Amino acid sequence: MSTVQIRIDEELYEAARRTAAAEFRTVPAQIAFWAKIGRAALDNPDLPVDFVRDILVAKQLGEREPFVFAKEE
Repeated sequence: MSTVQIRIDEELYEAARRTAAAEFRTVPAQIAFWAKIGRAALDNPDLPVDFVRDILVAKQLGEREPFVFAKEE
């Protein structure tokens, strides 16, 4: 993976730093994760952002359980 330097708002950096520490990521990894969520959310506007985030997290963790339809009673 190549890296590049970018300028970001200090407030965004501080938010990323706090969240990265809580989620055991580096600041660049946190910003990249947020960017992936944003891109996926824009590509799928009918899906809730939380759903998009959960899918990306599950994909990263390798958690792939088959979807089972609930039985109607």
